[in-house]
This record gives sequence, C-alpha cells and structure tokens, in this order.
Amino acid sequence: MNRHGEERIALTIKTYAAHVRQRRMLQLRVHLVQAAIFILFMGIWELAGRMKWLNVLLFSYPSKIVRLLASMAEDGTLWPHLGMTVSETVIGFVLGTVCGTLLAVLLWWSPFIEKVLDPYIVVLNSMPKVALGPLFIVGLGPGMLSIIGTTLAVTVIITTLVVFSSFREVDANYVKVVRLFGGSRPQVFYKVILPAAYPSIVSTLKVNVGLAWIGVIVGEFLVSEKGLGYLIVYGFQVFNFTLVIGSLFLIAIVAAVMYQIVAWVERKLLKGKR
Repeated sequence: MNRHGEERIALTIKTYAAHVRQRRMLQLRVHLVQAAIFILFMGIWELAGRMKWLNVLLFSYPSKIVRLLASMAEDGTLWPHLGMTVSETVIGFVLGTVCGTLLAVLLWWSPFIEKVLDPYIVVLNSMPKVALGPLFIVGLGPGMLSIIGTTLAVTVIITTLVVFSSFREVDANYVKVVRLFGGSRPQVFYKVILPAAYPSIVSTLKVNVGLAWIGVIVGEFLVSEKGLGYLIVYGFQVFNFTLVIGSLFLIAIVAAVMYQIVAWVERKLLKGKR
C-alpha cells in the first residue's frame, strides 16, 4: 500500500473516532440536562410543599412521599402490591405481543380471513377498552384473569394493526422475485415478509409496555384488592394523596425500567439481525 492510501486510511480512522467522541459527548450532555431538569423539578416541588405554596394535602412533596414508601417497604405492605401489578403487567405485555403478532400473521396468510375479520377489528379498535372491563369481570371473575383480559383488550388489537400494516408495506418486488424462483407462500413469509417487518415487530414492544400498564391499572381500578391501582383507589377514598402520588411514582419508575429493558433487547436483536 502506498503512502497516499495509508494517509487516507488514517484520516478515515481519525474522522470516525472524532464522530464517536462527538456522539458520546452529546449523549453525556443530554443525560446531564435530563438529570438537572429532574433535580430542579423535585427541588422546587419540595420547597413549594415545605413553604406551603401549594396544597400539601393534595400534592404532598417528595420527601414525604419517600418516607411513606420507605415505611411501607419496611413493614412489608408495599411488596405484595408491587409484585402483583408487575406480574400482571409482564404477563399482559408478553401475551398481548405474542397474540397480536400471531393474529397479524394469520391475516396476512389468509386474505379470506382478513376480509372477514376486517370490520370486527375496526370496531374493536375504535371501542373504548375500559367499557369491556365489566364483561371481563363477569366472565373471568374478579381476579387476575379479568385484569389480564383487560390488558389484552388494550394490547392485542394495536399490535395486530401495527404488525399487519408492516407486512403489507413490504416492497412487492421482493415478493415477485421469490415467486419467480418458485417460492411457496411460507417461503415468501419467512424469507421476505418477516425479515422486512422485523424492526416494526420489535418496536411494537415499546408501545406495548405503556399499553400493558394502562390495561393493568384500569383493571385494578375496577376489580383488584391488591396492586398499585388498588392503592391509588384506596388512597383517593381515604384522602391520602401522598399514597396516590407515591403509587404513581412507583408505576413511573417500573414502567421506565421495563421500557429501557425492551429498548436494550431491541438494540441487541436488531444489531444481530443487521
């Protein structure tokens, strides 16, 4: 290799290293600003609560919320509620994603079934899912099954629509190429449709994290005697709004952790796919 080629390679490596450093610095600045905004918000909230600038009965303040949650964790009353809600959410999240994806595959596989189910899917998607809660309670009983049923009502249809839309948006020329080489319908699906829709399927996991939490909390509002949704309702009934906001804090923390786990899995899977 001549000297000119070596210089070009060195310049390319140097440019790439500078780009990586720039991205890392940008990410660091973003994290610092996010942390500063959070600390500032909590500080103002704490100060406003202690100085009585806001109604402490309704809005409480961070240190009071932390003391309540710490005392509940210490005496063991918090963990059954937290464990129940997290387990329901994880089950609803997994089942909703799997069932929605399988239904989307069925719709793609059989155009006849797609045409038959299309109006029903449209109606179910437009229907407020909370309205189905009492039906699940009567049909499945006042327990975990009805809560998971409510969660599935929220997650399955959205997953089906998103994944099926990604199937239909695959370039038809790819399908034609496989067909020209004698590919069967299963081969078209596994060689063309599924790989092309893979990013959409994985990204649907992120959406389902939030939807699963919505379904579980709504279900616990309606029927549960244990869980974070139950604590919110109970806190409202006894005018303990510190308990209400503390439960919301826990929901936000666990939901954020679940979202980050899903985002990490997405990066690993898509990286391996690429």
